[in-house]
Amino acid sequence: MNETSPEIRDRVAEILAGLEAGREDEARRLAEQFDQWSGPIEVSPEDIDASTAQLDAQTIADIDHAHLHIRRFALAQLDSLQECRIEIEPGLIAGHRNVPVDVAGCYVPAGRYAHIASALMSVTTASAAGVPNIVVTSPARHDRGGVHPAILHAAKVAGAHRVLGLGGVQGIGALAYGLFTGLEADMIVGPGNSYVAEAKRQLFGRVGIDVVAGPTESMIAADDSADAHMVATDLIGQAEHGPTSPVWLVTTSPDLAAKVNEIAGRLAEELPGDASAAASSAWRDYGEIMVVDTPEEAAQVCDDYAPEHLQILANDLSWWRDRLRNYGSLFLGPHTNVTFGDKSSGPNHILPTGRAARYSGGLNALKFVKQLTWQELTSEAGHAESGVAARISRLEGMEGHARSADLREIK
Repeated sequence: MNETSPEIRDRVAEILAGLEAGREDEARRLAEQFDQWSGPIEVSPEDIDASTAQLDAQTIADIDHAHLHIRRFALAQLDSLQECRIEIEPGLIAGHRNVPVDVAGCYVPAGRYAHIASALMSVTTASAAGVPNIVVTSPARHDRGGVHPAILHAAKVAGAHRVLGLGGVQGIGALAYGLFTGLEADMIVGPGNSYVAEAKRQLFGRVGIDVVAGPTESMIAADDSADAHMVATDLIGQAEHGPTSPVWLVTTSPDLAAKVNEIAGRLAEELPGDASAAASSAWRDYGEIMVVDTPEEAAQVCDDYAPEHLQILANDLSWWRDRLRNYGSLFLGPHTNVTFGDKSSGPNHILPTGRAARYSGGLNALKFVKQLTWQELTSEAGHAESGVAARISRLEGMEGHARSADLREIK
């Protein structure tokens, strides 16, 4: 349920308070303490441009490919949100405008993995929404000589205006407090560890946020048409995220369940290095296989779990798409894959976890846009409205409101 331990909660509060008081000096101290970085915090435009030269042509092409897909999808989302104007009664005209936030803060993790795709997902979406100031924070590390060059290049391609070499709570705090840039974020987005998630939670209200994310989670719903090796591979591929990342299978096929259970652990062990340890722990401690009798029962399990990623490897994909209600993002059929969504296919990968998909979707272009209502009344409409508003105000005991309405009764 995305709960935070008291120890993490207290430590994050302490760090945020120190940052608000100590500002840039405290951020520099934390960068050196946590990432052994004592160089410049803001990455210069020249260094951002130079990051491209450190990448091979295929990497640059892949980043361009993913960026194109993400931007096209974000622009399509934005086009779905229309401004409106309606004459509710003669002379009473109202509407709303769609206005992007002024400053978006995008956090890009770069600990065990350098999350190049997260830079594209957050920055591209803010840029497509028309945000005029986009600030990125990502850890600058001594062993990398600063911010990861592929993250810098991705941020540049996606439309970032400023980049700070700060990770963790200090990165989130810098966005909220406008450190080094003078630009206090209106919205902070992006994935991160439990400390980053807690920092966003504590700052919510002062700033807007996308989601308070817990460990990555994935569910597969499958029937007897699914290939057991594919199911197991896709589950273990997501378990690689970390040792507490749950992966779930619900199926109408006992035979498929048995085969997946037989091979999944071996596939986790075959991954290299840290990935093997993370996936093996996640599968052992958080993996689940559930066998049900009907597709409807399987769909209900999916809705109850409300997973971040939901993959369907079953017949009648249109039925599943129309039936399911609670998920962060849906992946339909054997040619579709959560990895595609994580990296390059287009829809955003910053998604709700911990059953938050019951009431929220993931990051999208509309998250950066405010719907601002307006209204304008003619003299005649104001006269007609004044009596109703004044009477309701007096029923509520709000005489000042009523007298304000009374003034409009005079033509």
